[in-house]
Amino acid sequence: MSNQQINITLPDGSVREYEKGVSGLQIALSISEGLARNVLAAKVNGEIWDAGRPIHQDSKVQLLTWNDPEGKNTFWHSSAHLMAEALEALYPGTKFGIGPPLENGFYYDVDFGDKSIDGTELEKIEAKMMELAKLKSDFIRKEVPKKEAVAYFTEKNDPYKLDLLEGLEDGSITFYEQGNFTDLCRGPHIPNTGFIKSVKLLNIAGAYWRGDEKNKMLTRLYGITFPKAKELQDYLFMLEEAKKRDHRKLGRELELFTFSEKVGMGLPLWLPKGTLLRERLVNFMKKAQDKSGYQQVVTPHIGHKALYETSGHYEKYGKDSFQPIHTPNEGEEFLLKPMNCPHHCEIYKHKPRSYKDLPIRYAEFGTVYRYEQSGELHGLTRVRGFTQDDAHIFCRPDQVKEEFIKVIDLVLYVFKALGFDDYTAQISLRDPEKKEKYIGTDEAWEKAESAIVEAAAEKGLETVTELGEAAFYGPKLDFMVKDALGRKWQLGTIQVDYNLPERFQLEYIGSDNQKHRPVMIHRAPFGSLERFVAVLIEHCAGNFPLWLSPEQITILPISEKFIEYAEEVKAILEESDIIGLIDNRDEKIGRKIRDAEVKKIPFMLIVGEKEQQEGKISVRKHGEGDIGSLSPVEFVSYFKGIIGESIKN
Repeated sequence: MSNQQINITLPDGSVREYEKGVSGLQIALSISEGLARNVLAAKVNGEIWDAGRPIHQDSKVQLLTWNDPEGKNTFWHSSAHLMAEALEALYPGTKFGIGPPLENGFYYDVDFGDKSIDGTELEKIEAKMMELAKLKSDFIRKEVPKKEAVAYFTEKNDPYKLDLLEGLEDGSITFYEQGNFTDLCRGPHIPNTGFIKSVKLLNIAGAYWRGDEKNKMLTRLYGITFPKAKELQDYLFMLEEAKKRDHRKLGRELELFTFSEKVGMGLPLWLPKGTLLRERLVNFMKKAQDKSGYQQVVTPHIGHKALYETSGHYEKYGKDSFQPIHTPNEGEEFLLKPMNCPHHCEIYKHKPRSYKDLPIRYAEFGTVYRYEQSGELHGLTRVRGFTQDDAHIFCRPDQVKEEFIKVIDLVLYVFKALGFDDYTAQISLRDPEKKEKYIGTDEAWEKAESAIVEAAAEKGLETVTELGEAAFYGPKLDFMVKDALGRKWQLGTIQVDYNLPERFQLEYIGSDNQKHRPVMIHRAPFGSLERFVAVLIEHCAGNFPLWLSPEQITILPISEKFIEYAEEVKAILEESDIIGLIDNRDEKIGRKIRDAEVKKIPFMLIVGEKEQQEGKISVRKHGEGDIGSLSPVEFVSYFKGIIGESIKN
């Protein structure tokens, strides 16, 4: 091979020879013109590059399109620059903060000076963006000396870019230009603006510069773009559907939960129907755990500060948690518990353990408290007090993989029963470049990470690996679930921990009659009940599985003459654990049916003169209508059949 040639290894393992200086775009063109038309960026030796950036050495290269998360990320980063160009053209003198991509779309923090922007101007900005996109302006990367960069933004009078430059070293600074706009940016970007075919600006908000309320409040413009107009239409439809499914809206309408300023922000109050829903979930999980050999425990809502200092939670989260509770005893401090695991360590430690005792599995529906910032609170998905379906397994090192696999089976059982059939398992490892963020030895981390990787492979899970997403005490397997609208949520989690047993000096006597450290597995298939219920509400739009519904039936007497018969029917159904109410309001039957449909009650049981005489009920199913006349006993059989089939499937 000539010294002017380099080897490029593609994701399928094939190796191709190119001249030095070849770009990702040229590699794509050598494969097919269709691929070249769709390449947005290239991953070169694990780093995302502009598709047109020259490659000068042997490299592993992945060509990124809209179908790749990194491709979308690059597309939306470039769209933020396009929006900035449009803003600068429409509002001369505008100053810019940062404009990163998001999981869906992008934003840019902007200082309009004395001018304020409201929603009426968004269409004008969108039109300007599309006008500029059609020019197909190239995104040009330029390495710039720090002195030159400072001079440029000083002349432009942009204090935010100058602030960012202060933290950058000479030799690491790049500008990106497209059309008439130049920005300080690390990149990468798509080849040109012509890839952007549709745009929608979604929201305007305020944001303090660098997140510090002492700094100026900037205007944050959120937007999203797509390479095809049809994809924008689909996304906007999904947004409208998401509004209908919003768990905060449905939670209020279905009378599941509420919040009170007097109680405190981020502290949900569960109403009777919501409490029943929670109890059904808890009982479902307890039953599954009992079959799997878990023992239920209960621990206090507070613990001595020293407990969390030992575990490392105080050092890691103390500043961001509720502050210590001071007792009348001088120097004595307690904390609202941020985690259940330190308490479970102390339960394990209360008596000597033998290798024959392991594994020991402690489970608790324990409420924990974290002081989330008020701006981050969101319904049930981000709260300050939440209940985890927490369990901790203490086992021997030779039992770790087997126990881990059993927990995976439990998580998958939960997902199946609740209709979550689209998920990915994320293997969350520590960042090898930032080991100081984690506690424990390299050896312990390597053992724990290997156990997770092997268990996931043995179960045949579809996995992705994320560096830097591990807990501070150990790696984990997070289950990323897609809901009915295709949105991703992190729900169940399993973590392997060699560190807390060391910190708490946990021991067992082995078969060699020597002391050994157990390994600890943390697991929570629901994650938190609050977040899980929120996701479930939005996934099923409030139409819960029949076995889980807090109000499974409503009995609708045609008039008050039939309330006594309705009571008899209700009593028969309650004997079979079918729960519901009698709607004895002085309303016409049509109104009662409509109200029951709005409340998403699975079954409406109508009773009148004919039903009373025949000892039957007329059955309507939510969303489907009449399904016939049945005796109460026949309905119980029909009802139980639906539940059995849903859980079996």
